[in-house]
Amino acid sequence: QVQLVESGGGLVQAGDSLRLSCAASGRTFSSSTMGWFRQAPGKEREVQAAISGSGGITYYAGSVKGRFTISRDNAKNTVYLQMNSLKPEDTAVYYCAAKGSWRSVTSSQQYDYWGQGTQVTVSS
Repeated sequence: QVQLVESGGGLVQAGDSLRLSCAASGRTFSSSTMGWFRQAPGKEREVQAAISGSGGITYYAGSVKGRFTISRDNAKNTVYLQMNSLKPEDTAVYYCAAKGSWRSVTSSQQYDYWGQGTQVTVSS
């Protein structure tokens, strides 16, 4: 069983930065693929970034590539999402999620564990 707890969301202005953190419990963190998803009102939950267990492989959605950076610290069982140059369209609830392999990393249905989400609001 893995429990995920996100933190770091908030209200910021366009152009600002935020760093989200996701603390994980469980002995399998270092072998888990971790993803950051977001869901805006009326929209589907979509992957924004993902990172392999070792941190050696990453994925970014096109809309955040170059602005967001995913990283992890396996010693601290924590994955991060550094978000720079935030835009109003980045406003959403952000979730971290865990799965066992890199396969189908962009599919929310393939993730086994989810956090409760943290709200990010970007004002114009």
